[in-house]
Amino acid sequence: MTTPTSDVAFTPRVKAIQAKRGSRQAYERLEARGGWQSAVTPELAAFIAERDSFYLATSNAAGQPYIQHRGGPKGFLRVIDQRTLGFADFRGNKQYITLGNLAENDRAFIFLMDYAHQARVKIWGRARVIEDDPALLARLTPEGYDAKPEQAILFTIDAWDGNCRQHIPQFLAVSDVTKAVEALQKRLAAAEQDNAALRQRLGEARLTQVGTGL
Repeated sequence: MTTPTSDVAFTPRVKAIQAKRGSRQAYERLEARGGWQSAVTPELAAFIAERDSFYLATSNAAGQPYIQHRGGPKGFLRVIDQRTLGFADFRGNKQYITLGNLAENDRAFIFLMDYAHQARVKIWGRARVIEDDPALLARLTPEGYDAKPEQAILFTIDAWDGNCRQHIPQFLAVSDVTKAVEALQKRLAAAEQDNAALRQRLGEARLTQVGTGL
């Protein structure tokens, strides 16, 4: 029997707790279908293309976890193929914890959030650092972005799941709010112009009525 992709997260201990808490039967149905998806779908690709940040989790050989925020222009996390994601690793605080962890443990996890629409995607896989491929780094570096890329990171997908929206607070990006406010201001300005023009026409109509004795 093929191992379900969801087993990347549902270990025997996790399954035992699910059974104890009453959710095991539902996840058994998922496992019967093969588990979570492992290839990039058009929907996932579109979701990734709209993200301007994500969280990358790694751990060292001793199992100590570490989560690092990655940010850039929308779409800086690129879909390379159906099983591979990639991004340019920009210069930061030079702690290099992620790079050190991946040098001894390639298991990694990407967590993507869309606060505006209260949606999230979890991606399990393995990551590797590419330091000697200028062409790949150039391909992954967003055009016009003012940051120095140091290396590329490729992420091979084992499984991914679009989680429920429960408990996700709704936040809006400042840029999105600014655009919405500007659009509203333009509509209000246009409405005020229309109202002013209408008042002028009504005033002229009254003067005409007075002048004709109507």
